[in-house]
Amino acid sequence: MSSVVIVGPAHPLRGGLASFDERLAREFQQKGWDTTLYTFSLQYPGFLFPGVSQFSDEPKPENLNIQVCINSINPLNWIKIGLRLKKEAPDLIVVRYWIPFMGPCLGSILRIAKRNNKTKVICIADNIIPHEKRPGDSLFNTYFLPVPDAFVVMGESVKNALLQFKPEARYLLTDHPLYDNFGEIVDKKEARKYLNNPVDIKLVLFFGFIRKYKGLDWLLDAFSSPILKTSDIHLLIAGEFYEDSKPYFEQIEKNQIGNKILLHTHFIPDSQVKYYLSAADVVVQPYKNATQSGVTPLAYHFERPMIVTDVGALARLVPDNVVGLVCKPDPESIAMAIKSFFEKDPAYFTTGIRTGKMKLSWKTFVDKILALSNDIQK
Repeated sequence: MSSVVIVGPAHPLRGGLASFDERLAREFQQKGWDTTLYTFSLQYPGFLFPGVSQFSDEPKPENLNIQVCINSINPLNWIKIGLRLKKEAPDLIVVRYWIPFMGPCLGSILRIAKRNNKTKVICIADNIIPHEKRPGDSLFNTYFLPVPDAFVVMGESVKNALLQFKPEARYLLTDHPLYDNFGEIVDKKEARKYLNNPVDIKLVLFFGFIRKYKGLDWLLDAFSSPILKTSDIHLLIAGEFYEDSKPYFEQIEKNQIGNKILLHTHFIPDSQVKYYLSAADVVVQPYKNATQSGVTPLAYHFERPMIVTDVGALARLVPDNVVGLVCKPDPESIAMAIKSFFEKDPAYFTTGIRTGKMKLSWKTFVDKILALSNDIQK
């Protein structure tokens, strides 16, 4: 039996990366691979983590072999884990790389593991150049990026950043697979009742961790414009602040739009995701810059139309006037797109969404990884 180790966030850590890695592991299992997840006993030191907690309150996923063993800041641990993987000699290691801070840790572990001259390493690179830059980013990238044998990227900007650091990199550019592991679609009215939200309103959803590059301030400005401020359209903000929340609350108060805003600004556990997506009429991603977004495949799964700004890979994943609307990255354009959306028939985008979601299967994603692996010569 072939074996794969997935190195990256997983339970008891929480968030989109952990959900992705766990779903990826299940797809490898489905294909008959002996699959293990190696995750972090310490992912970030406290001063680097902007949220309330790094850990999930959800139960451990069933039937997944998760080893909680990597310490991101302890070089002795890196040597230990590297030697462990070298000895275990899996056929394939799939490693997540989402922030340069992880470069020394993951680069060291993989350098040691590859000394068995058997294990192939494929990196799923979410970001090369991070949204919030820190000292050492370039140096850490320079240390890590030579190690993987090949890369999977899910956006043009990540591909370009990869080739900037490693022009000869072997890579696959593909779409983010569908998040189909959060349950089934819930009746819209039932979902709103579950969330204690009004049932008979027009509802826009902003979903996910709140960080500057995601443009929530632009969305609040959009709701401050006359075309939305005087409408019956409301905004549900669902997600934990990963920065100072005060400016956002001041913006809501200053623009007198508190009656338009529903605030669920806490971490959304996996078991509740289905209610938020199902409650929405449309999901808005007003990003200022982007590589790819895990919110997009979530919206596809729950068959919710999207409004996205024309940045990064968003417009490619959300064809304009097919599965949603694409607008310019500014508050006025976002406001006009929201107004335009609610002037259409609610079922206008349904066919496009259902066609699009068929292309984003996990089977296709893993088949592409395995094809890439087969091209690597050891």
